[in-house]
Amino acid sequence: MARSLGVALVSLGIGFVLVAGAEVALLADQPAAPLWETALPPAAGLVHAGAGLLAWWRRPSNHLAVVLVGGAAVWLLTGLVSARPTSLAVVGLVMATVPLGVVVHLLLAFPSGRLRSRISRWTVLAGYAVCLLLQMPLYTLDPTGSPGGVLAVADRPDLAALALTVQKVVGMGVMALTTWILVGRMRAATGPRRRVLGMLYTYGVVVVLLTPLVSNLIQLAGTSAIIVSDIQIALLTVVPVAFVVATLRGGFARTGELAELSAWLGSGGTSLVSLTSALARALGDNTARLLYWMPDTEVHVAEDGSVVDLPHGGAGCGFAPVEFGDRHIGAIVYDESLVDDPAVVRQAARVIAIAVEQRRLEVELRAKQVQLRMSRVRILQAANQERQRIAQDLHDGLQADLVLLALEAQQLAAQPGTPGATAAAAVVLRGHIDQAAADLRNLVRSVMPAPLVERGLAEATEDLVDRIPVPTSLEFDVPERLPALVSNTAYFIVAEALGNAVKHAGASALTVRLARLGETLALEVSDNGVGGAQPNGGMGLRGLADRVDALGGRLSLESPTGQGTRVLVELPCGS
Repeated sequence: MARSLGVALVSLGIGFVLVAGAEVALLADQPAAPLWETALPPAAGLVHAGAGLLAWWRRPSNHLAVVLVGGAAVWLLTGLVSARPTSLAVVGLVMATVPLGVVVHLLLAFPSGRLRSRISRWTVLAGYAVCLLLQMPLYTLDPTGSPGGVLAVADRPDLAALALTVQKVVGMGVMALTTWILVGRMRAATGPRRRVLGMLYTYGVVVVLLTPLVSNLIQLAGTSAIIVSDIQIALLTVVPVAFVVATLRGGFARTGELAELSAWLGSGGTSLVSLTSALARALGDNTARLLYWMPDTEVHVAEDGSVVDLPHGGAGCGFAPVEFGDRHIGAIVYDESLVDDPAVVRQAARVIAIAVEQRRLEVELRAKQVQLRMSRVRILQAANQERQRIAQDLHDGLQADLVLLALEAQQLAAQPGTPGATAAAAVVLRGHIDQAAADLRNLVRSVMPAPLVERGLAEATEDLVDRIPVPTSLEFDVPERLPALVSNTAYFIVAEALGNAVKHAGASALTVRLARLGETLALEVSDNGVGGAQPNGGMGLRGLADRVDALGGRLSLESPTGQGTRVLVELPCGS
């Protein structure tokens, strides 16, 4: 379909070029004006034709292309006003002011190509009436020797002047009303829509105000009518150029036919992302979003599993439900200013319903994975908080009690009059209490090290390395503070990896490296031991993998037999 459309548009473009060339050749020997002046209307027609054909290619179902191509034909007819055959000159005189009506139609119909409001439709009709009906007295009442003299029905120059005044006054009213509508649309637009519409509407307001005024202002300065006409043509010709630029800035995609979308879906090989992209291209709205209905939670979610609320009226966004049989399975959210016909969106929803049902299950699984990960993160957070509470209770409670008992045993051994056997037993008891206190301190340190809570990951790791019985080097480049969950997870990963190396690797040297790389915390624990470690070889390594996976990180293990073991971990640590 795209190739067929392209061939048709190229053929139409060639036809416009041939007609414009023939018109310039016809006017080339006219003594009334230089050739470049007589060629201005055909050139304006070609500019409109180019813009219209481009719009037709990018958005085949958009009616704005018809307005632009029709405007090109109007400009070619207008250029005949200088033709030597009187009949052709009359056609040019009849169409002389119609380009102003085309500009009003073009501006009020952008970007959808339809006149959506009643006031816009009446304004466009009034513009064409001014250009066609109020133009009639200028050639039916003209008593001069101009082409209009052929149609003159009366020798009434006063009526002709009056008719010209009426046309100018009513035309200014139409232009003022157009300006008011465009300014209102600009004020109502927000965000990307304002950027897309802003340039075209701003220039449109300037054109519709200056074009009627420029003739009066320049003629008051004594400038010839030919120069006035040339300036007006130049102002009106830039309008389709502004339209093309606005189209490219807005990123309007080719709409194509929904049959193409259906055939593409039937060809297989689609993916979640390409389905959304294909829908956006088919609708000609690159902001269109495909949402999936989750019946368990009764919410709509996007492709990434995030919850999205359907738009409400008045926001410039519309939506169409996607149904599979009698079940609601999703929705299409689109920009109403870019997709003017809701029926097209509803038809697209019917076309993609089967594919949406298939993809919905994938999105539901992805959303559940996100929920599962968040649940595991909450479990880790709760576990860390509980570790910290237990460590604090042991430190402030049982450890303090053991210190007091040790002091009492010491006092009993040193008290005068205490039998020797009792004093000796008290000394032995004091030793046992001190050992229990030391064991308790080690337990508290393993549950939640005080340096980790008080001074951060780097110093806690340094304290841990100092207590390892095997020579261990430490390299770190991390900020003083990281998110608590990341710091705790990284510390216990290092502790577990070092513990495994000391117990099982038979290593004579260990290395620990910590570094923050952008939004990732990278850590490495390596040894020169026997190697041969397996990812699922024990609870320790499985525990490491679970901790890393819960935070959305990545763990890799390199452990060739006889060449040591290297544990590499990446943890997201963005704020």
